[in-house]
Amino acid sequence: MLWLWKWFALREEGQGTVEYVLVILAAAAIALSLIQWASHTSLLPGLFGTVLKKVIGLAK
Repeated sequence: MLWLWKWFALREEGQGTVEYVLVILAAAAIALSLIQWASHTSLLPGLFGTVLKKVIGLAK
């Protein structure tokens, strides 16, 4: 059984895929945290309102 454990532990095939998955999971966790934080503040509606007013002002 020990040889099987060593065989899995020493193989590095797929290591890059695992690293990509971990980075994507970390980015998703950060994004979800930011969305949760922003949903409890008036920052996003204020930002979108300001941007919309500037776009409408430029269009006139």
